[in-house]
Amino acid sequence: MRPTDWRVPVAVAAVTGVLSYLVIDRIYGSIPMLPWSAIPTLLLLAAAETIAAVHTRRRIRRVPGTEPMEPLSAARLLALAKASVVFAALAVGGFGGMLAALAERFNAVDVRADALTAGGTLLSAVVLLAAALFLEHSCRVPGDEEPNRSRA
Repeated sequence: MRPTDWRVPVAVAAVTGVLSYLVIDRIYGSIPMLPWSAIPTLLLLAAAETIAAVHTRRRIRRVPGTEPMEPLSAARLLALAKASVVFAALAVGGFGGMLAALAERFNAVDVRADALTAGGTLLSAVVLLAAALFLEHSCRVPGDEEPNRSRA
């Protein structure tokens, strides 16, 4: 498998952000207040992926005192990391678009509460994105260099 290219999460976040902005801008008054529970959920996922990344990296590099990593386990963690990158990019774009749409209505108290929740969720999604990319990087085998790409 190839490492996730930086353009994939950027493109997903950009498209999701634009769509989120357009939808929230039109229907904001008819939706309930944004729940804050996504913030700790995303942070817990990020913490779990960071812990898994540290342990995976040590096991793949065969640090003394650790048992070797089975290839299937590493492949499962890599699949989790790749899925988390896409999910976190969706969340970054969605809540970024929401925050941009709410910036125009910032005078109302309910809008400020939703904007703070959207901003916190956006930051939590960025942390999850970083943790997922770190987990993906930790699944690399030592000495497994990126092959030279020929540009044709």
